Amino acid sequence: MLRMGRKVVLAVCTLNQWALDFEGNYLRILKSIKEAKARGAAYRSGPELEITGYGCNDHFHESDTFLHSWEVLAELLKNPACNDIIVDVGMPMMHKNVTYNCRVVFLNSKILLIRPKMILCDDGNYRETRWFSAWHKHRHLEDHFLPRMIQEITKQKTVPFGDGLLSTRDTCIGFEICEELWNPSSSHIPQSLDGAEIIVNGSGCYHELRKSNILVDLIKSSTLKCGGIYLFSNLRGCDGERVYYQGCSHIAINGDIVVRTKQFGLEEVEVATAVLDLEDVRMYRNSIRSRTLMGAMSESYPRIKVEFSLSRDDDIAIPSYQPITWEYHTPEEEISLGPACWLWDYLRRSGQGGYFLPLSGGIDSSSVAIIVHSMARLVCAAVKDGDKEVLEDTQRIVGDVHYVPEEPRELCNRIFVTCYMGSENSSRETRARAKDLANQIGSYHMGIAIDAAVGAILGIFTAVTGQVPHFVTHGGSTRENLALQNVQARIRMVLAYLFAQLMLWARGKPGGLLVLGSANVDEGLRGYMTKYDCSSADINPIGGISKTDLKRFLNFAKEKFKLPAVNDILEAPPTAELEPLSKGKLAQTDEEDMGMTYAELSMYGRLRKQNGCGPYSMFCKLIHLWKDKLTPAEVAEKVKFFFRHYAINRHKMTVLTPSYHAESYSPDDNRFDHRQFLYNAKWKWQFDAIDVQVKLLKLMKGAEQVGKTLISSSSIMAEKNLNINNKGSGNLSRMHNQSAPCENTTGEKWTGVYVSDGPGLFKCREHLNKRMNDSEMLSENVTLTETKLRNTLLAANVVTQKVISKELCDNNGSAENMCRNPLLLAKLLKRKWTVLSLEPTLNLSLSLSGHINKKICMCK
Repeated sequence: MLRMGRKVVLAVCTLNQWALDFEGNYLRILKSIKEAKARGAAYRSGPELEITGYGCNDHFHESDTFLHSWEVLAELLKNPACNDIIVDVGMPMMHKNVTYNCRVVFLNSKILLIRPKMILCDDGNYRETRWFSAWHKHRHLEDHFLPRMIQEITKQKTVPFGDGLLSTRDTCIGFEICEELWNPSSSHIPQSLDGAEIIVNGSGCYHELRKSNILVDLIKSSTLKCGGIYLFSNLRGCDGERVYYQGCSHIAINGDIVVRTKQFGLEEVEVATAVLDLEDVRMYRNSIRSRTLMGAMSESYPRIKVEFSLSRDDDIAIPSYQPITWEYHTPEEEISLGPACWLWDYLRRSGQGGYFLPLSGGIDSSSVAIIVHSMARLVCAAVKDGDKEVLEDTQRIVGDVHYVPEEPRELCNRIFVTCYMGSENSSRETRARAKDLANQIGSYHMGIAIDAAVGAILGIFTAVTGQVPHFVTHGGSTRENLALQNVQARIRMVLAYLFAQLMLWARGKPGGLLVLGSANVDEGLRGYMTKYDCSSADINPIGGISKTDLKRFLNFAKEKFKLPAVNDILEAPPTAELEPLSKGKLAQTDEEDMGMTYAELSMYGRLRKQNGCGPYSMFCKLIHLWKDKLTPAEVAEKVKFFFRHYAINRHKMTVLTPSYHAESYSPDDNRFDHRQFLYNAKWKWQFDAIDVQVKLLKLMKGAEQVGKTLISSSSIMAEKNLNINNKGSGNLSRMHNQSAPCENTTGEKWTGVYVSDGPGLFKCREHLNKRMNDSEMLSENVTLTETKLRNTLLAANVVTQKVISKELCDNNGSAENMCRNPLLLAKLLKRKWTVLSLEPTLNLSLSLSGHINKKICMCK
């Protein structure tokens, strides 16, 4: 009996690669291939640019990078462990003197296809077009001439290069690389319509808070819509840059996730495999009739035929997949894991002996300390689970080949030094909070006084100038006050590096310490830091995290890691403690110093970067977002205040400590947020545009109040002036509806502001008298003359004479004429009013929103 194989075993791999570490990268790739084969996989996919590491950047301009990539590929082609399994690896390649980001697919020492990336990524931290070109020849293959070293192994002179599919004996395989999945014109769509049942994606996707679901939803959606199997392989870890690649390699079929790797972890190699039934793909696609019609009309891809089967004839007993539910980390968990893993990669690859942190007892430095403690917990857990690489790295870091970490506090004491750098401006409370937290996480802790060093620096200044600077509280100026704060902050940076270099020496241990910074993303955005103070460090695990998220993280860590000292830290107001205390108590808080709250800073940051807002656009959005608590004028002042300080302090971003990238509104000047560092802090043109809108909003509000007064009942109200030649005055009376204006047979002229329910207007005294009834006279007389209307609109000098003459009035520029111009006033009130009539007898005919059937009319 003939049997047809239908079940395939496929593998995705998560690798912790390191840019230009060709030997280490090769060994990790080889290990993943061996693991995939051991699990019965017939196809192994890996991450993007896994041979070189993704973060080589301008090293992609060097010929050595391409040479060594071919050498690594040669080793893989020669290795017997790579036989009898289709392998695709990522590497850079030059084709016809053009550099491409490629997947190289091979089987049994033969290269089957070189597939270049077709859509490159240039947003966020990505700059791919700086180094690579996209392949634009859709459904086209060319011959690529192999280097001699590869020809000797494969016995091939040329191989297919371009956009094609692999056809094995039992299925068809298509390819896309990272950004192609995210693009509206994804490669998997036409490939799946042409019969590709398996789509393979090698990616280099980095972590951002609250973004993990986007990737998963994309792949679930693509397989739900197109049907088929999707293999997604991603990097994980720090490969030498500010980003942390987030793992999450997985396999999906027909809208379901069936297997995945961890998002965060210390393992250098993690392989996930799944058994999938090809008939499930075929029947699913066939059930979507609109898809089958599109497939029947699809343009064909060139196919490379491969005499190899992914399935086996005797697969009836092999159980196929079961869908899984993807469990997402909370943002607090992400902060506890992502930066901690990033710190571990940096530490073990830097060759240093640990970390040094100036611990102030505040939210930021305490968050950094707890992240290091979380790192120690992850290390101990990995060693307990038998991870030999983590154990060897730990032994090398501490300088003891026999050491086995078992308890996080004990490990922290070996590799983590914290120091409270107090001054005469420091409080007992912050000193106690720092000490208590250090005891609970296990760091080697010290408390020192910096007053002697500060005094020595100021003594030099006084000796040269003969001047003694004072704090504002002691009668000094603002400049003196700021300089005295900055010298304290900068002394702490100098002492931090001194202790980092010598503390392990003083303790009789080998190596040095890396200095950790603790400035959050909001303070970087506002520039609320001293240039070259403790924000200047080797690396910063919280430089991309907001103060709001850090507070939530501390609440989480307090319970998760059993750290009661966090309670006091959260309850204390954030403070730099650089100014003198008032009766032993804090006289300085961060939010008062900054002139804005951390919640407001987060909002500014998101609007500036994520929404692409300058000052004017930010104002336009915030007047609605903050309408319940601030007036437009107050919003305008806040926006101006932020942008002034942002502009003044932007230069600090050029020396910002390399930080873990976690937020999409990060002001990191190195790669993510490219802007000038010298601004015109007056922002005159932009702020003038805001001022005009503030005035118009006030004008509209005043006009709206007038409208509410004019239309306060459903009856007709009018002020009549029936005295010919403006003699005498009338009363405001209720009038009945009328359908058409009467003829002005008397030629009498009169003025007034009144309202009509219908389209008609009263144009003569006799008709007006006919419509009036003494029994319907209002109990109160209301005078709403043209002058009062105009004065209301111009209340409190809402619009200056200069603006009136330039923007709002007719040719003579007279303020008195503003209310006589219906087009002009309609323009001013365009959000509430519309012009209904421009009859010759009218100067103004407008309709209030919500009162469309009413006319407000001003007659000559």
